[in-house]
Amino acid sequence: MTLVLALVLVPLLAGLVLLCLRADLPRRLVVVAVTGAVCVGCVALACLPALNLGELPVSRHAVNLGMMAVEAVMGLYILYVGVRARHFLIVALMLAQAGLMGWFEWTAGPEASPAPALFVDKFSIVMALINGIVGGGICLYAVGYMREYHTEAHRDVPDRRPMFFALLFVFMGAMFGLVFADELPWLFFFWEVTTLCSFLLIGYTQTPEARKNALLALVMNLSGGLAFALAIVWFYHNTHQLGLQALIHSGHAAALLPAALLCFAGITKAAQCPFSSWLLGAMVAPTPVSALLHSSTMVKAGVYLVLRLAPVVTGTSVGLMVALVGGVTFLIGSLAAITTPEAKRVLAHSTIANLGLVVLCGGIGTYEAVWAGVLLIIFHAVAKCLLFLCVGVVEHKLHSRNIEDMSGLIVYMPHVAVMMLIGMAGMSLAPFGMLISKWAVLRAVVDAYPMLSVFIVFGSAATLFFWVKWMGKLVEVVAPRQRVIKEISLDESVALYGLSVVTFLACLFFPLFSKLFIEPYVAGVYGHTGSLGQGNMLIMVIMMAVVMLFPLSFLSRGRGVKVVDPYLGGANIQGSPGFTGSGGASETVTLHNYYMGGVLNEAWLSRVAVAGGALMLAAMLVFAFI
Repeated sequence: MTLVLALVLVPLLAGLVLLCLRADLPRRLVVVAVTGAVCVGCVALACLPALNLGELPVSRHAVNLGMMAVEAVMGLYILYVGVRARHFLIVALMLAQAGLMGWFEWTAGPEASPAPALFVDKFSIVMALINGIVGGGICLYAVGYMREYHTEAHRDVPDRRPMFFALLFVFMGAMFGLVFADELPWLFFFWEVTTLCSFLLIGYTQTPEARKNALLALVMNLSGGLAFALAIVWFYHNTHQLGLQALIHSGHAAALLPAALLCFAGITKAAQCPFSSWLLGAMVAPTPVSALLHSSTMVKAGVYLVLRLAPVVTGTSVGLMVALVGGVTFLIGSLAAITTPEAKRVLAHSTIANLGLVVLCGGIGTYEAVWAGVLLIIFHAVAKCLLFLCVGVVEHKLHSRNIEDMSGLIVYMPHVAVMMLIGMAGMSLAPFGMLISKWAVLRAVVDAYPMLSVFIVFGSAATLFFWVKWMGKLVEVVAPRQRVIKEISLDESVALYGLSVVTFLACLFFPLFSKLFIEPYVAGVYGHTGSLGQGNMLIMVIMMAVVMLFPLSFLSRGRGVKVVDPYLGGANIQGSPGFTGSGGASETVTLHNYYMGGVLNEAWLSRVAVAGGALMLAAMLVFAFI
């Protein structure tokens, strides 16, 4: 119990300390110390043979009162934001949510049969490791990034780093509370803390675009919060239970409607159709915010809840609608990523798409699907975080997010380029983890709903297309360019090299990780488990050992990248990135990716996603009621 509480409270307290620190050196020392402590705590938690949490060391009633007070303050602040922005939908959603929870506390709270406040199993530990290690890496990276952000790249943005780092650690602490909480009101409290933190971080720069996108994120996540509050009230007044585990094991008759409402909340926070626009809008925030939201906290909270509820919705019409939302989101998100040359937008669409696969697994709800869904969460977290942080470095050096401007990055920023290639390979190529996970998802889908496999097949084809053309840009060299002397700062290098190693090790040792964490969780829920088979796993481990030669070929001591002239039918102009044209004129070599502008349109895809997602969610709630 002490270790679990420390993982929740230490980041929250660190946030309060960082709010008071304006000097760079003390801030850096606190960030390093707390990040190190959190990582050690997560690993220690994972190594414990069994956990018996027991009772809280403080009065539970006092904790509940404290949470109610914090919720009241957050609610009043959100009302103030809504009134000031004249965004009355925010006001209406906040009042409805506060009214529901206030009525619940007034009528049922004092007599409620409390669930265990905290609950830790193998799935909780997996999520804690992601939050601590990946989230901690983002915090370390942010120290150097935000210093350069304000002193070089964005001098016009007010320097509010004390608030920024405070919010990062409060976010981390709230995520720990969310994955360890079993009592639904406690889970709801941490859920709403993440909503408020995301709003404040997205609006960090205070530009009109940042404010607009932050309000969009707030209103969409408040709609999910309202569904969460409805689920708590309905479930308690029909069962007199308040625990998440009690809901999961209470049977379909009592749990299906609140499970559908909680899936709705998870879908909003995971930015699935029709709510994906808030996550795309979050790209206006500094890169550490994008990485945090996409890899270790905000969106992972949504898919975590959907996967938790998989045993309740499996085999039902509600589960089928959840799976359809995930499948449609995966396909449309993957297609949309083809249409844009902006790096962070490609990563955002890719995140939305891959989270759709996890939601698809939760909707199917079989043991194979849940096993694949947890595996997807792990691989996506480490690889996507690495990519976001690398893009942040490149943006500072090139002053551009455009993929076309990254041509030849392997020559003038070789270390960052290799790390980006590792992240992209981890997202798309055999034998890296995301491809393994997609294969497992496809097998689960074929066993449960074969028609849904069309989303995975076509979505995966689109995924491979946009990753490979980006990888090609990084290694494409048309003209010589001067190498960047200092690619990354010390704080950034620790985070980036660490995440590169974690990405590789996660792929290399995933059979062991599955055996220690994922399979015991699935076996505990379903009574049996599934995996890829020992033969397939051995082949993938051997392939990973071969793939290890890839980064070494670029970064080995004393060797550089060999650049040769492209083959141009013998028309090359010696010593120049050009060729002799048919009329004898000198022409410059230019290479450009296809973005399928005449075939695909991001705005049209967005409209289809909103309409289709809204229709399926409406059907899900109807099926849950009848």
